[in-house]
Amino acid sequence: MERKLTLSPDKKIAGVCAGIAEYFDFDPTLVRLAWLAATVFTCFSGVIFYIICWIVIPDRQL
Repeated sequence: MERKLTLSPDKKIAGVCAGIAEYFDFDPTLVRLAWLAATVFTCFSGVIFYIICWIVIPDRQL
């Protein structure tokens, strides 16, 4: 089965972190915490990357 990176329906904001977690088979909470830490330690540039991922990653087709 081919794996594809898609936005997850298990979402808090847009499903980006949960989609990344599903793709790499991680816990979504760990990915969200890592994203939060990266955002805080890089002077909130993680917000820009989150928005870019939200635009670029396709929505899941059921």
